[in-house]
Amino acid sequence: MQLGRSLQWALPLSVVSSLGTAALATTIELSVLPTTANEGRCPVTLIAHETPQPYFEGGFARDGMIKLGEVATNIRVLESDVFSATWVGTLKPEYRSCEGSAIINSIDEVAYEGHSYLAVHFINGQARATLDMTGIPDANGFTSSLIFNGLRQGNPRWTWGGTD
Repeated sequence: MQLGRSLQWALPLSVVSSLGTAALATTIELSVLPTTANEGRCPVTLIAHETPQPYFEGGFARDGMIKLGEVATNIRVLESDVFSATWVGTLKPEYRSCEGSAIINSIDEVAYEGHSYLAVHFINGQARATLDMTGIPDANGFTSSLIFNGLRQGNPRWTWGGTD
């Protein structure tokens, strides 16, 4: 009887654990705001995702990515430091003449009114995505920091975190 109960719990727990932190991912929607001088076609929105890493004593970290590859090619890291990273890519032909910027509009479909720590600029045929942790405090009043930045599958990736 004990073995039967153990197996009853093992299956649901293994399913939940196999979902991992991907099930906890948040969806960040960025709205594209064209400039008044814009004469080109711009994307309407961009999507990013962030996922908390498993808890560790003394701190936290979040992995993120933005689907910049949907509107740009040849994406690379332009510059980075402990506070921010900027990726740049060539806009795809249909957006090449877009002039504007994108800022966080919502997180998990809830309106976002805070500091847009993720922004994208469209200008001169390029898309520049910037993740900037400047002024984003952690629970102890330290600035949240950029831990990793790079690319995977043609899209900007990052990890940022702080103390708890």
